Parts: sequence; structure tokens; C-alpha cells
Amino acid sequence: MTTITSSRGTTEVVSARRTESHDVSDIIGLFSHFTEVVFGRIDVTYLLEKSNLALTLCNEKNEVVAHAVFLDYPNWNITDQSDWESFLHENYINNKCTPLNTLFMHLFVAKEEYTARCSQEIVRRAFITVPELQFILLFIPADENLEPDMGNVFEKMMTAPGSVVDRNFTLLVCPRHWYYPQLYVRKARLEDYDDLMPIWTRQSETLKETYSEYFRADLIECQDEENQAVVCEDGGTAVGFMSLCSQVNVSLLQECFDLGPFHGLCKPHPEDILKMPQKPSIQEDEDKSHQVSQETESVSSRNFEHIHDQDAAVQKDAIPVSHTELPLDDVRGRDFKASAKSLLETEEKGAFHPVYRGASNAFCIRLFCIDEKHETRSLDFLHYVFKLFPDKDFCVILVPHHVPEFHLIQSFIRVVPFSTSRLGHELYVFHRAGLLKSLNVRKATTDDILGVKMLIKTLSLNESILSDLKIFTLARRDPDGTPVQAFVAEVLDQIVGVSVIRDEMDIEYIRSHYNIEDFINFNYHQQEEHGHLYHFVLNPIFHHYTKHFLKEILRLAHKSSLYYPIYPQYVEGKFQNPCAHSLTSALHYMVPVRPRRQIVYPLEELGINAPSEQVSKDQLSYSLNHINQKLVLESKVSINTRIVVVGASDVGISFLETLIFCPHLKFNNLTLISIRGLPGKDLPGSKHRRFLINSHCFNDEDYAQMSLCSWVNVVVGKMTGINRTAKYVVVSKEKKIPYDYLVLCTGQKYQVLSPTGADIRKLPTNREVISKWPQRYTGKVPSNHFTLNDDQDCLKAVHWLEDNIVNSEGKGFRY
Repeated sequence: MTTITSSRGTTEVVSARRTESHDVSDIIGLFSHFTEVVFGRIDVTYLLEKSNLALTLCNEKNEVVAHAVFLDYPNWNITDQSDWESFLHENYINNKCTPLNTLFMHLFVAKEEYTARCSQEIVRRAFITVPELQFILLFIPADENLEPDMGNVFEKMMTAPGSVVDRNFTLLVCPRHWYYPQLYVRKARLEDYDDLMPIWTRQSETLKETYSEYFRADLIECQDEENQAVVCEDGGTAVGFMSLCSQVNVSLLQECFDLGPFHGLCKPHPEDILKMPQKPSIQEDEDKSHQVSQETESVSSRNFEHIHDQDAAVQKDAIPVSHTELPLDDVRGRDFKASAKSLLETEEKGAFHPVYRGASNAFCIRLFCIDEKHETRSLDFLHYVFKLFPDKDFCVILVPHHVPEFHLIQSFIRVVPFSTSRLGHELYVFHRAGLLKSLNVRKATTDDILGVKMLIKTLSLNESILSDLKIFTLARRDPDGTPVQAFVAEVLDQIVGVSVIRDEMDIEYIRSHYNIEDFINFNYHQQEEHGHLYHFVLNPIFHHYTKHFLKEILRLAHKSSLYYPIYPQYVEGKFQNPCAHSLTSALHYMVPVRPRRQIVYPLEELGINAPSEQVSKDQLSYSLNHINQKLVLESKVSINTRIVVVGASDVGISFLETLIFCPHLKFNNLTLISIRGLPGKDLPGSKHRRFLINSHCFNDEDYAQMSLCSWVNVVVGKMTGINRTAKYVVVSKEKKIPYDYLVLCTGQKYQVLSPTGADIRKLPTNREVISKWPQRYTGKVPSNHFTLNDDQDCLKAVHWLEDNIVNSEGKGFRY
């Protein structure tokens, strides 16, 4: 809430929010002659549909007081949207604008008497909403001037000698430091305690109980080389506090989390054991080649020139996209720890864990708090604290599961925990190279092939990525004529990311089979503006730039939307591995799209009135994920609360479906415990499934369109106990699965028939039989008795029937 004063002296209390479609009529009502002169003729609905950021100021009556729209390319058609950066460098001096730190204002309207104050408030809100934003630019016709009330927000950018661009347009700039500057960070002093006390008292009860008043004072007073305390200040007042320690129990973290991508948070050492020793055998060469594909390299090198050697494959945020399904042997061969979500399966006995001999390469954040007004500037701390520990490359922080994700750790990497971890915290890691702001996204060239090859050499789909990259560099089109585009992300001339997209050719099918119009208005998107994401790889050090990478792909490719399908992979075996279909590091930044219920058309009867073949054609069902220009600057709320669902019944599946289709929520710790794992993993149309009654809730197509294995950890086993005090369930009498919320959806099952034990020679009555009848059979089940509850039971029965009935003589009974 902010109080603004009009030119007449009246005041209004306003709040900022994202613009919604129902605001359009109110926004148009604020238009004036000045609006068209400065911004041109505007279609508000179209502009909102293509905007990266749209903000509205509302008063206490929810009336629109002001509105602004920001995009990542100029507001007048001065140059191509993919080429504005070079245009600015050629025509303006002292230009530090990059696609990462710059947005263009395409529209601003406000109530006339509030224009001055609203223009200042709305740019301040833009800087708060987008922490990376440093400059807001605005082109206006050269013969026009901004209104005096708005002119104070911008200053004119000087043109380069010899440039003639100012004959037609004037470029205005609003820098961040005018309205929401970066915070000044320094070492904490005892006199800061009074400023910090109100912030501490507003924190959660957990913080108050964990750290006493005297302990917090000691953190400031007792500083040395190993223990540091820093504050950030605004206007000379401390508004944030961070306590740090260079002593990290890396051995404990290595036991609980998969730290392979980070070299175990240790410095490299000649005696490190990073790979399982291979025993000599006849297949030694074959094993060695397979081992290379699974090799895990670290991101611990302090020299950024070696960053392309760092493995992006095993970290969940660097598994690439591909429309090509993995071969089954590749799926079975992969270590499940390398999957996008760690499966809470029973670990194989003797599972290999790397051994690190080097010294610790990390420091930790012990305590952190910041005033709510400045929390989006939390990352300002890291530039300073890494200087305090020049010999450490990683900053780590442990966060309890129930603590909501705050702004600081949104730029950190969440480390995948091992299934055996009982540590009640999430581990987040940040590498010092992640502070670099020189990330540049551009179209790929032939010279990039070697750098891309080094980046993806440990990925199982590296050949597919290289093949598609070469198609782009050679022909720009697929063999079937579909346009292909490839982009690379580079930092300090090192390639750290690659992506390949194609034009989306099945957009009518998507529109008819998925609720995509929950996110876009199709009337404002051209056919060629829809893209299909095929490959996306980004070094995990820079995973917090994923949305920027996607935003740049949309801008450079002249696309407004990207689609990523996940096809089902039917795999026989113990694990349902998410790597059965290729996952992308961008998946968690996209929104899952709900499928639409389909009408079954009598095509022959309808004749020429039948829907087009693009809509009615049969094709393999898939789960659809989507991102567009409106979503690239919106953050999902990550929820680390451990939710355990017992039973893959219709109720359990429906519950999980509801959670994963929340577009602005990301559940990191969803777990399903089921004897058979997730349903829907058998091939469609399998004969043995005819034994079962069809579910009226979900079928094979529904399971394929949900792709639960992309979001849910799966425990294959039977729950045998619950400890409500310690909050864990026991699976198969040995493994303990901790939970914060437990949902029991076991469903109904047929039981083995229990013999009555009645002596028919004595002609007993029904009452006598029932009174002595054991309701549950606890003896040994005969090998020729089958209770059909699921697909696996049916498959087992079919195999037995084929072996003992079809090919032999005998009698069988079915109930």
C-alpha cells in the first residue's frame, strides 16, 4: 500500500498488482490525446497478450488509477525486436543496456491528477518485481515531449556522434538507482542491533525459539575469520542481516544429498574416487563406454574457463528436452539418482557413492532475515559475502521443509535428496559464478558446435541434440520442411546453454485437445508465433537464468508461445524412472496444461460437416507444458512440504492431479506409495487388461496427459506401519518415508477367498457357518489362485494360463 497525492492535494491509497483481462475497459477509459501521441495507436488487449510485465495501480475501491505495460523490445517499430541491443550500441553513448537488465515501456496511462506520483510508483514497482531490471527505456517521437508530470521520471539518452536516429525518435531512460537502488552491504556492528530487532520480532516463531536474543547479539559481537555477520542498509538504517560460517559438515550433506554435480562441495583432490571401479571382463570395453555416458563431473572449478566441462546431466535442472524417446536399455541403465526427481525407492545394496578427499569448498548461511520491503534485493548480499570467503566457491543454506520459499533461495539450486535422507531440511546451493551478469543469448552458429558438444557430452541425448543443431546450421529446416531455430547461451565466451525449437505445426490439435486458452487468447497469436521446444540444456550454475533464456528465445525467434510435450514411456522393471521420457530444466518454469474432454464424433455420418482432420486425428497422447511472454516474468511458488499419498486409487491419483495442475504452484516433495507404482505404465490395448473393469475416472489417455512421473516421487512397496509421533510411514517393514502431510487413499481391493471350514456332511445353517467363518485368509495362497486387483495381477494370471491351460489340458474356475 502506498499513499499518493494528486495535483489538487487529494490523497489516495493505492496498491500494485498484475493486470488482468477485466481491467481492459478501465484502462481504455484512462486514455487521452497524449497517449496516442507518445505511444501510438494501442490495442490494449493485444498489448497485454504480448507483454512481459503489465502492472496496475488500484485504489481501495479497486478502481484502476494507473496502468503500464513493459516488453523486451522497443515500443516503436524502429528496429527488429531481435536486433535492438546492437542498434542501441551503435546509436547511443554510455549505453549499458542488455536484454537481461532492460525493459521498454509500451504504455502508461493514469488519472490526470495523479500522473506524476503514479508514474513514479509504477516504475518503482517494476524494479521491485524484476530484480535484474536496471533500466526502463521509452522511445517517443522526436517532435513530441512527455507531459511535465511524467517527464521527471525519465532523462534523455545521448546519441552517438554521427547518429541520425534522433531525427525521428528520442530515447528516454529511467535507471534503477533513482527509485529502488541496490542495497549497501557491510559487516555488522553492535549498533545495528536496535535496527534489526523489529525485523527479528516479525519473523516466525521458529526463528524466535531457535535463536535467543543473546545468541543473536553474539552473532554480531563474536566475529572472526570463520564466523561473519553482515547487514544491508538503506539510508543508513540496517534492513537485513546474514550470519555466515565457513565450517560446513560436508560429510553429512554428502550422505543426505546427491552432491555429485558439485563435486561433493569439496575441492578437487588427486585421490578422489568419482567412478565405481570396474572389474575386468569380456565386456570391459562396452562397460567403459557406458560408464563414460554416466560420468559425473563437478561444477566446483573456480576457473570459469573450465565451466563447459561441468556436468549438467545429473542435476535435475539440466536434463535436456527431446521429442525422441529414450531406448529402453538406456532407461534401465541410467542411475536413478540422475533423474529429474529422486525416486524414493529402496536403494540397491552396495550402491556406489563418490569419495571426496579434498577440503571443504563451501560456506553456509546460518541465519538470514530482511525487511519485507527490501526482500527482492536479497541477492545483493551474495556479492559481498563471497568476498569474505575468497577460497570458497559454494554458498549453501539448509531450509526446513515447512518454511515457504523466500526470494534469496529462488536464485539457488535445490539439491536432490537421497531416498535414505532423514534430514528434515532442503539444501540449496549457489556457485560464485552465478553472480555473473554477462549471460548472452544468441542464435547458434557452426563455430558453436564444439562448445555445445563439450557442454552436453555426458547427456544421454547428446547425439540427438547435436544432430538437430547441425540441421539448423546447415539447412534451417527439418527434412519435412519445418523451420528449425537453435540458440546458445554464453558467459565470458563460454557456452553454458543450448536450445533447439521448431515451429509448432499441430496448433489446432493442441487448441482442441487442451485448455490452452486458460493462458493465451488465440485470436492475438499468429500461426507462426507458436513454437515447439525440443531441446533445452543450461548449466546448473546459471539455472536462475532459465526464464531469461526462455524470454530471449521467444524474442529472438519472434515467437509468443512455446509448447513442450511429454510422451509416455512404457518400461518394464522395478523403477518407474522419470528419465524414461526426456525432461527439461525448463519444465518447472512452464505450466502444465489440462486436457479437454473430447466429443466422440460419428465422422462417417457427419460427412463434410465433420471437424477437420487436424482436430479429429488419432495420435499418441501426451502431457502438454506451456510458457508464453506473459509468464516469463512470473514466479511459481515453490512448496517443499512433504506430502505423502498412500495408494494409487482413483482418489489418490485425482488428489495428485489437482496439485500438479496448479499453474502457479510447484510442489517439490510429492510422494506416492503404491504396491505397483503409478498406473498407466502398460502398453495401451494390452490383452491382459481385459480382465479388469474399466475405471470411470481415468484411462490410459488420462494418465498420459497427466505425466505424474514428471512431478511425483514413486515408492514401490506396501505401507506396513505409521509413526504419527515421528511423522513417518514404514514401507515393506524396513524403509521409513518421512512426511508432513499424509493422505491415505488405499481404495478397495478384492481379498483371497477364505474357506469356511464347514463340514457339509452335518448340514450346517448359514448362521452357523458365518459365525465360525474367518473373514480374512492368512494361509499360503495356492499357486493357481489369482486375485485380480490391477494390471500386474492380470499379467501374472495370463502368463500362468498360457503356460498351464492354453497349451495343456485341465479345468479352470473364474469368480
